Amino acid sequence: MEFQLPYTVAGFFVGFIVGLTGVGGGSLMTPLLVLLFGFKPAVAVGTDLLYAAITKSGGIVVHQRKGNIEWRIVRLLASGSIPASLLSLLLLRYLDAAGVNYDRMITLVLAVALILTSLVLVFRKQMETLSQKENLDLIRTLHRRLRTPMTITSGAFIGFFVTLSSVGAGALGAAILFFLYPRMRPITIVGTDLAHAIPITAIAGLGHAQLGTVDFVLLANLLIGSLPGIYLGSHTGSRVPDHVMRPILAGMLLLIGVRMVF
Repeated sequence: MEFQLPYTVAGFFVGFIVGLTGVGGGSLMTPLLVLLFGFKPAVAVGTDLLYAAITKSGGIVVHQRKGNIEWRIVRLLASGSIPASLLSLLLLRYLDAAGVNYDRMITLVLAVALILTSLVLVFRKQMETLSQKENLDLIRTLHRRLRTPMTITSGAFIGFFVTLSSVGAGALGAAILFFLYPRMRPITIVGTDLAHAIPITAIAGLGHAQLGTVDFVLLANLLIGSLPGIYLGSHTGSRVPDHVMRPILAGMLLLIGVRMVF
């Protein structure tokens, strides 16, 4: 394997931000690979999906031991996300066989996912407050009658975005769970979201690998940097106020998303 310092430094930077804020690495890693290093969007997405599956896998063991995972909700999300991911991969395979360059489509989906993630980071508190107002007919109906189908539908939404952009399994998934399950403990939402993120990123990543849109040398270099980055960021996070970091990160993601649209 060829060691390439710039990619390792990028892995460390993204890992540090993930450890610091808890926001999924795809929101930063994929646009970084496209805009800074000039990788094709499809390769950036495919490589980042396997990167995310590997780096997040350790967290699921910790959350499972502490009982922080609602597996029923994971199954509901997966019943929507896995078919959506497979259909998205079939679409990419069809376009590839037809000789169609789908990089522009992936770029647009990535831009939309980044903008949505930035809005979620900014308005997360308002969304949580709204979801707790069960005296409102709409919220009461959503939580009592539509929660299960909405969870499955949300899973499909996540599966589509994750497969085509590598973004959505982190901040977007957690925001959806906060809105649909306001009485669930925050740590359980984090564990449940993580438990769902790992298989969907792995499935989508392996699908991209079959399409030839995974750079394994790049993946190895990113992992070398990200693991110490995550460790250091997680130990620094307690010293940085959440209300300071999230607006900065949201603004950065919004700017990147708008940049990728144009």
